[in-house]
Amino acid sequence: MPDSRDTLTVRVASSIDEIEAAAWDRCAGTANPFVSHAFLTALEASGAASARAGWQPLHLVCEVPCHGVIGVVPAYAKGHSFGEYVFDHAWADAWERAGGSYYPKLQVAVPFTPVTGPRLLIRPDAGLTPAQLRHVLIRTLERVGDENRLSSVHVTFPDEEDWEAFGHAGWLRRTGQQFHWENRGYEDFEAFLASLTARKRKAIRRERRAVADSGVRIHALTGADLKPEHWDAFHSFYMDTGGRKWGFPYLNLDFFHRLGATMADRVVLFLVEEDGRWVAGALNLLGDRTLYGRNWGAIVDRPFLHFETCYYQAIEFAIVHRLDRVEAGAQGEHKLQRGYLPTRTFSAHYVRHPAFRRVLAEHLDDERAWVDEAIESLSEASPFRRDGGGGCPGAG
Repeated sequence: MPDSRDTLTVRVASSIDEIEAAAWDRCAGTANPFVSHAFLTALEASGAASARAGWQPLHLVCEVPCHGVIGVVPAYAKGHSFGEYVFDHAWADAWERAGGSYYPKLQVAVPFTPVTGPRLLIRPDAGLTPAQLRHVLIRTLERVGDENRLSSVHVTFPDEEDWEAFGHAGWLRRTGQQFHWENRGYEDFEAFLASLTARKRKAIRRERRAVADSGVRIHALTGADLKPEHWDAFHSFYMDTGGRKWGFPYLNLDFFHRLGATMADRVVLFLVEEDGRWVAGALNLLGDRTLYGRNWGAIVDRPFLHFETCYYQAIEFAIVHRLDRVEAGAQGEHKLQRGYLPTRTFSAHYVRHPAFRRVLAEHLDDERAWVDEAIESLSEASPFRRDGGGGCPGAG
């Protein structure tokens, strides 16, 4: 453990490759796959998250001489606000109209990944208390912003513990919402359906039956079952759907192949087969207790296929493997009627300009209240039975 003879230092790494994988992962842990060295390497090495793409890595690395790396922070200098899912475009416009330069800014995040997880990654045996080390890392982020005259530093999708730490340090705090499915000890999918109101239960059965009757087959691929041709197919779906609906798919084929080569055991890829060819797919990553839905794509349009592949298959997988939850990604109130309930998400913001900070602080006070009201209102529309029936193990 560090003692008075140890000198704690924090450096900035311009690439994830500058940090030993084992050292990073001792800080990141295993619960959340997106903060792993392998996932960030796949993003950076493929060029998806690179200076050329507007994501210049500036990771913080906290070390002591006798014990090595005891804390890390995934961070990037950004020249735009794309691929973040916590929208600050209006902030940037206001700053620019006032004569300032909003970009570059510093983003503490996992690129293109609206998934809640730790952002101040601390080795369990660091010696310093987590609170002490969080303080060091937060003040270093502020110093990086100040010394480089960046407009601001943003932490997106931290877990609540990190979010509270940033709040205690005086950062502005923001909330949002997603829809997550919680496993209440269901023995099978029918037990889950039994916990819903009759109308919602019938609707889901009707949707699933329509997909089954369409003649498609859905395969859950993970580990050694994942082959390069599966990634080639999924990438084509991702590019087709992303290009049509979102305008700019951020991830490339090299990223998907790297993911398969280094994290196959953490991947659950639902691929849809029709007439002997792959036609759609949903990419999920597996945490210790959570299945994370990430990307979807299709080259066919079949009724309810998206719901089946992304939501119902994920629920079935979680039940079979005794997972606690499924996090289905950003946005989508349509998830509510399929058993995914509204859940708060978090972000924290360090703004250097005092006047602009005051304006944002007032806005965020109102916004947090709106988010809480929206979650309460959506929760009242829950598809679950009010009598509590059907939610116990073995129900159905």
